[in-house]
Amino acid sequence: MVTSPAILCLVAWLLPPAAGHLWAWMFSLPQHPPDAAALGRNPGPGSDMEEVTPCSPNAPCAQGHFCDEHFGLCLPARPAGQFCRRDPHCAHGLLCMFGKCQQPVPPGQEGARCQRDEDCGAGGCCARQHGELVCQRRLALAQSCHVPPGGLAFSINQVCPCQAGLVCRPTPPGREKAFEYQLEKMEWRCRQP
Repeated sequence: MVTSPAILCLVAWLLPPAAGHLWAWMFSLPQHPPDAAALGRNPGPGSDMEEVTPCSPNAPCAQGHFCDEHFGLCLPARPAGQFCRRDPHCAHGLLCMFGKCQQPVPPGQEGARCQRDEDCGAGGCCARQHGELVCQRRLALAQSCHVPPGGLAFSINQVCPCQAGLVCRPTPPGREKAFEYQLEKMEWRCRQP
């Protein structure tokens, strides 16, 4: 059964909580089979055509290739700077970070993957950045320290707590701004206690 884009759009509109997942899924679907370049083949007369191998969870790919689960084909691992979805899509020694293959950051340094605050060096914390848990610096004096609940920024990004000796507090409105007592509109910054 082939599902038309119009039906998928209607379902996405009718189910607001699932809309984000449906749109992401729809945009990730290829519109056509992968071309020869995507399969790592060089088309043309006299060229060495690489044999495309089918794959599945029971039939893994050879070294230097990954299984494209959508097409069920083994594709060459991607070099640094190429788009990816998971670490196995990248060449040996590279990680899939923020959708691209790149060199890993040494453990404990800013930008390295982490699971908890202890994985990060002194003055750092483990927080989500664009959906990926990475080591980030704790916030310094006067830095913004609050992400209001709801919205895309709240669901994929986090901020570290303030540095030792500082607290996150709302800043009073400046003289040029009209006073509004709405906590979500106030600016929260790291301040002295």
